Amino acid sequence: MGRREQRERIVTILYIHIMGGQYEESLFDDTTIQMANEVIQYTFALDKIISTCLENYTIDRLNYMDLAILRYATYEMKYTKTPYQVAINEAIELTKKYTNLDDGKAKNFNNRLLDTIKNYLETTQG
Repeated sequence: MGRREQRERIVTILYIHIMGGQYEESLFDDTTIQMANEVIQYTFALDKIISTCLENYTIDRLNYMDLAILRYATYEMKYTKTPYQVAINEAIELTKKYTNLDDGKAKNFNNRLLDTIKNYLETTQG
């Protein structure tokens, strides 16, 4: 499984978690489950960063799939060595696949928000 597919599977687990559902563990490998669980452990900190960077919008207005994508991208930027631009580009690809209607609004919104998060993390993490 490639890195992009693993990201997609992690975001799927995060989405199911946000929805309050249960996922069939046999459908996911141990590494994917472990990484998703780590993101879930950081939910409060990730949501705080996302909320801080939202302008004229609140986190509870985000659809659940976008929230899962944004949480994972923010997690990658803050807690892993994934380059910011890679995390953002991968999140935008997931947005285009799952939440972007033909108007491009979701892609543009998430791209702007992730760029703001990147700038925030650069200034707060040094």
